[in-house]
Amino acid sequence: MPALPPKKPRGKKPVPPRLGGWRSPLGGSFFGNLVTTVLIFLLLMSAYSLIAGIFQPVNEIPLSQVAADVAAGKVASITVNNDELDLTYAGGATKISRKDPAAGLPETLATYGVTPAELAKVAITIQGQSGFEFWLVTLAPFLVTLLFIAFLFWFLSRQVRGAGMQAFSFGQSKARVIDPADTTQRVTFADVAGAREAKEELLEIVDFLKNPKKFLDIGARIPKGIILMGAPGTGKTLLARAVAGEAGVPFFTISGSEFVEMFVGVGASRVRDLFQLAKKAAPAIIFIDEIDAVGRVRGAGVGGGNDEREQTLNQILVEMDGFEPAEKVIVMAATNRPDVLDPALLRPGRFDRRVTIDLPDRKEREEILSIHARAKPFGPDVNLAVIAERTPGFSGAEIYSLMNEGAILAARENRKEITQYDLIRSIEKVMLGPERKSHLLSKKEKELTAYHEAGHALVSSILPNADPVHKISVISRGRAAGYTLKLPFEDKKMSSRKQFLDDIAATLGGYVAEEMLFDDVTTGPSNDLAVITALARDMVARYGMSEKLGPIAFGERSLGQEPYSENVAAKIDAEVSRIVDEAKERARKVIEEHREALDAIAKALIERETIERDGFEKILVAHGIAPKQRGEEGITIAREV
Repeated sequence: MPALPPKKPRGKKPVPPRLGGWRSPLGGSFFGNLVTTVLIFLLLMSAYSLIAGIFQPVNEIPLSQVAADVAAGKVASITVNNDELDLTYAGGATKISRKDPAAGLPETLATYGVTPAELAKVAITIQGQSGFEFWLVTLAPFLVTLLFIAFLFWFLSRQVRGAGMQAFSFGQSKARVIDPADTTQRVTFADVAGAREAKEELLEIVDFLKNPKKFLDIGARIPKGIILMGAPGTGKTLLARAVAGEAGVPFFTISGSEFVEMFVGVGASRVRDLFQLAKKAAPAIIFIDEIDAVGRVRGAGVGGGNDEREQTLNQILVEMDGFEPAEKVIVMAATNRPDVLDPALLRPGRFDRRVTIDLPDRKEREEILSIHARAKPFGPDVNLAVIAERTPGFSGAEIYSLMNEGAILAARENRKEITQYDLIRSIEKVMLGPERKSHLLSKKEKELTAYHEAGHALVSSILPNADPVHKISVISRGRAAGYTLKLPFEDKKMSSRKQFLDDIAATLGGYVAEEMLFDDVTTGPSNDLAVITALARDMVARYGMSEKLGPIAFGERSLGQEPYSENVAAKIDAEVSRIVDEAKERARKVIEEHREALDAIAKALIERETIERDGFEKILVAHGIAPKQRGEEGITIAREV
């Protein structure tokens, strides 16, 4: 296990000094930032005006000089703009001057001795200023400053909006809405493979949302709540979206954890707001994902009736079937833990229809693979039926990850098509993790790992109720130095006692091989031992498969709960030890009888590092062992990590 990084020393962060409620410049508070920015702006404006006033060239002459130049005939034209005079000389030079605003230009120049004849030689142009331009020039400095301060105030207020102004939106629902007219997000049953029984149940909901009159005329009342139960990744959320897509109604989706806040009453307020929005858009669907976050059994919380989670649950119960029932709002929810839900949620009138979604079987897995293969370019060798056969126990999410990993592998190698080899490698990557090519085993470690995996494969091939071996490898993947891929030919919904016993013996094959050949054991089989111990305990305490204790299911012991006595606990421990010891002896007997086959498998692993099913079966046949054929029974998948 990699070492954890050293912890950073804990301590209080330094707080910038505060002076009269104003922190140091740009130190954090809104008022301090505002005042500091305005001061900087004013300083910059003052500095600019000073610099512009110093360096701007001014070519202004007195009015007496203007009169002398006009009398001498040097001035070609004069432009009068209020009290400002723009002079253009005969040589092209330009100068400016100013006159008395109350007097005209002829009267002003006549005062300085300019005759009308001399003034007539100069082209005089009068430019007037409109009222709008006058007020704009007059008020522009003030307006620019005010607009800048207003913009600055708005910009800085956005920084504190998340902390201060969100207080007014605490009680509003955070649900996301999918519009039925949005084709980019629309999902239908054509996009969902497998789950045939679940889709048949949900088709009634679609029919009701499309044609409610058909049900109401006959006196039928459609279920208000549908709860989807199943393992993670089986497609509960996808099915809920497909119902909304088929019915063409708005889809309000929210997670159960989004109702709960640190402030009391916020969750209940959000529930009321959510149902109010849905009623306005009715017919509509409300989907609450992971409803067990707020729907757990009441009375177990520390806060009692004032617990925020319980208040939120109470509001959900009232909205679903309370004083104001919503006939055209259907609530769908998903959970992986239906056993922890409050009984009031599951009573008739609320979540009275329960739809269980199981893991897909082989045919359904092939259908899911076909859906995910729509937009992917495949090579001619791709056979989705083989991929479906080699992925028992995979959920829909894992199949999606498998197809995506296959595309990534092909793109990484700069290929335009996905091959069967890419998909086979992606199966192992999803199950065990990526190859650790940099994790090189020493010669001794590689030999030990080869015999360990050969022990698993050999015992699994000899015992009649164990799964057939599909692949053996000593290439590190994830946390495993090597792995043996054992998969049944057909999906199994149930497992028998004999299958469990053979599975424990096959899992112990690696441990026994290390002990027999190297006269020592390593930390390699640690996960194997944890798996078989848990399986043996389940056989005794949960499945009633112990001949000594009989068909009794014992509860789990936890803090404050003792479902059985210490005497019974000792008997359970003794039975677990007996099952494991007997399985170990069976594995030892198999390895002793077929020692030559074990050596051949280990030698091939050391040379080739990976043995596929065909090569493994050739080794078995060469040593007089008949490989298992399709149709034989197999146990559940044994994945070594």
